[in-house]
Amino acid sequence: MTEPERIRVLLVDDHGVVRRGLRGYLELLDDIEVVGEAENGLRGVELAEELEPDVVLMDLVMPELDGIGAIARIKASRPAIQVVALTSFIEEEKVTAALEAGASGFILKDAEADDVAAAIRAAHARGLRSRSTVAAVEPLTERELEVLGLVGRGRSNKEIATDLGITERTARTHVSNILGKLGLASRTQAALYAVERKLVPRTG
Repeated sequence: MTEPERIRVLLVDDHGVVRRGLRGYLELLDDIEVVGEAENGLRGVELAEELEPDVVLMDLVMPELDGIGAIARIKASRPAIQVVALTSFIEEEKVTAALEAGASGFILKDAEADDVAAAIRAAHARGLRSRSTVAAVEPLTERELEVLGLVGRGRSNKEIATDLGITERTARTHVSNILGKLGLASRTQAALYAVERKLVPRTG
């Protein structure tokens, strides 16, 4: 029986410890293969063009060329490559800039290892279906969209309940339903999903 092809991943981060940690985890997985590493955005662009990985994990703050600039160059020359941005914390301005440059998703550097793998798989799947399938509208109710937006702002279930005038138990149920409907594994993924799709309500 022929083994399925593994997802080929390029790691781009200026911290060697981060790269080694990611490589060490990803190499334990049967469906993912790390094909290269780069210590700055410029080298990341060069390796992406040379190796043509399926997915690039891209740090946003680096010397030589930052992640946003590197994403734009990669998508301009190799549009089929999916890029997942690595960030230490969710900053709306950087998130928006990276998405506009062509990133297909985000993952926090302190996310659980399984979340990193899930982000890679999701980005790869998005790339496979992008040419043939129009993304369906997620089946969320108006209230669930409100809750998702507040999750994107980092609000706890108790804070969401206070903001929306509902019980904490109801807020928890909404969050659980959102994760199930969207096929997300964690609250962190839901927060990133909300930010990527600009569902986070502005403060003020």
